[in-house]
Amino acid sequence: MKVYDDKHIKNVVFVGAHGSGKTTLAETMLFEAGLINRRGTVENKNTVSDHHDIEHERGTSVLATPLHTEWRNYKINIIDTPGLDDFIGEILSSIRVADSIVTVINARYGVEIGTEIIWNYIARYNKPTIFVINQIDHPNADFEHSFKGIRSLVGSNAVKIQYPLVIDGAQCIVDVLKMKLYKFGPDGGKPEKLPIPDNQKELANQLHNELVEKAAENDMDLLELFVEKGTLSEEELRQGIKLGMLNHELFPVFCVSALQDMGSGRLMGFIDNVAPAAADMKPEQSVEGKIVKPLPTEPTVLFVFKTEFLPNVGQITFFKVKSGELKTNDKLVNARNDETEALNQLFIMDGKERRPVSKLSAGDIGASLKLKHTETNDTLHTQGHQVTIKPVQYPEARARRAVAAVEKHDEEKMMEALKKIQSEDPTVVVSYSNELKQQILACQGELQLSVIKWTLENGYGVKADFSPPRIAYRETITQPTTASYRHKKQSGGAGQFAQVHMKIEPWYQDMAEPEGFSIRGKEEVELPWGGKLVFYNCIVGGVIDLRFLPSIKKGILEVMESGPLTESYIRDVRVMVYDGKMHTVDSNDIAFKIAGAHAFRAAFLNARPKLLEPIRNLNVKVPEDAVGQVMTDLQSRRAVILGIESADQYQILRCTVPEAELYGYSTELRSLTQGKATFQATFSGFEPVPGNIQEKIVKEKNQPVNA
Repeated sequence: MKVYDDKHIKNVVFVGAHGSGKTTLAETMLFEAGLINRRGTVENKNTVSDHHDIEHERGTSVLATPLHTEWRNYKINIIDTPGLDDFIGEILSSIRVADSIVTVINARYGVEIGTEIIWNYIARYNKPTIFVINQIDHPNADFEHSFKGIRSLVGSNAVKIQYPLVIDGAQCIVDVLKMKLYKFGPDGGKPEKLPIPDNQKELANQLHNELVEKAAENDMDLLELFVEKGTLSEEELRQGIKLGMLNHELFPVFCVSALQDMGSGRLMGFIDNVAPAAADMKPEQSVEGKIVKPLPTEPTVLFVFKTEFLPNVGQITFFKVKSGELKTNDKLVNARNDETEALNQLFIMDGKERRPVSKLSAGDIGASLKLKHTETNDTLHTQGHQVTIKPVQYPEARARRAVAAVEKHDEEKMMEALKKIQSEDPTVVVSYSNELKQQILACQGELQLSVIKWTLENGYGVKADFSPPRIAYRETITQPTTASYRHKKQSGGAGQFAQVHMKIEPWYQDMAEPEGFSIRGKEEVELPWGGKLVFYNCIVGGVIDLRFLPSIKKGILEVMESGPLTESYIRDVRVMVYDGKMHTVDSNDIAFKIAGAHAFRAAFLNARPKLLEPIRNLNVKVPEDAVGQVMTDLQSRRAVILGIESADQYQILRCTVPEAELYGYSTELRSLTQGKATFQATFSGFEPVPGNIQEKIVKEKNQPVNA
């Protein structure tokens, strides 16, 4: 396979809402370039991009798929991404390594919420972006509505390069960059190039002039030429458009029918001739502050953006060559762990097809097999040239489940599988909670969960139960109380004896020191789970030896790790140990630890104990027409609405809601708003559980197993 240099490599990622036609457009481009001789379809489950079994079963893209095509001496690397934001990890990783974004819009629906969500991420990276309005030949297509939606998204810098037209029943596209009309036959393919009809010349000239002005704004020399000549040549236009795209100040808009192969060749030509090449991209700064230039003469640096585990193949590692050149059998160092990796095989990937290559140059995208110490987001670099490419920042999880193998003997197998799934998609986070005594899986939503479950069963042969995770409650007290406990055990020889008297009360910041006690010592214990234990030695007259005080405190802390109400952590209590008894022979550390624990437990239960529940700050972005339904649902979840802000056609609801009420919220919100709303939840703090709910929780927790 031909090796391309950094000036002739174009890396584009296809993004857009679910059903916009990204996979079909990628398939058509491969067909146009002659890399495949027959186009597959999503319905027939035979596209190059959607090649995984899960994608065939669901009829939609689930994973980002790297492809490539060659068009007029340029190599175009294409990454086809899913359209559902549950798979945002796949989308973000792909955006990170692309040089240009191709945002596909369905002409029937215009700019959808999925497009807006993705645009927010594109804007963070400031990547050059092309908009492609697809399905222009559909009876319900509305190009102008779609274009207005793009303008509301990115502003007046969205500029038409093309617009659709039907002449005598034939689908046509007017191109105002080339000032040509492309007329397509009923089966699409290569169009007939014609002059623009007289009745369209005024509009075409107007749009051409708008394009010229926008292009000229991006360079002083071009602006002077424009002022001098009143126009720009096609070559000058291309130069101005490219600069505008690089500055994120010009967004070309194209139109196609991917299914009927109308306009895809022209789009490829634009990507070749105008869209920035890898060599045009600005050098980026590494974590260490080094400048990484996309030049083949620089030391070799790779950024790993994707990992896959395939049956009978093993681990495939996808990377972008950020600088230098990579040859078969090169050895590079992983910046994260200093492990040396030998890249014994290099490939260009087209879906499931691996095409071997001997060399890849700066800017190119490739893959290798069976790297032992490398994961997504890692950097591989030449020995002695320490560089770490800034990693992709993934959004916080929106759904959490407790996961356990159905068959106990599958537990280890399940964990190995989950580890691989997490390695493939870093938005999946698997961790064991010592507090909840559960394996917790966090991800982006119900759709991603269903894919994980499918993968476990079909890819790894493991059946798993997914259930609501336990809630990390806290226990505390609301009033002072006293208690004592006498521990006595005699069984021949030396026995055990300890007696402890204590007072406990709620602790809060800056509270006054306790009155009525002779304070001999004070210790503030910052609890690992939050809050404090403040422990006072108020012993007078040596009734308990000083050496036994740490054992009493240890007994108290053991109870605080598993509270009497729900076995949750206890927090924010202060304890005054003020009296007791000991025996010169039978008293020891164990005896006082037991006495301290029992006295504290008894006092805690008499101090009007209270459950605290974790509260989340919740921001929900809702279409205006669905605000009422969403607010009603939130109020049923005990949410407190803090405020509402307007954002274009959306309202942003800011509220707090108990974590216990958020289970299944992602699915419910999607249902209430037809998938048009999004939300973010972050931890806020702990607040008291209402009395009736606390009573129910405690009753359920202490219910006999066979009840």
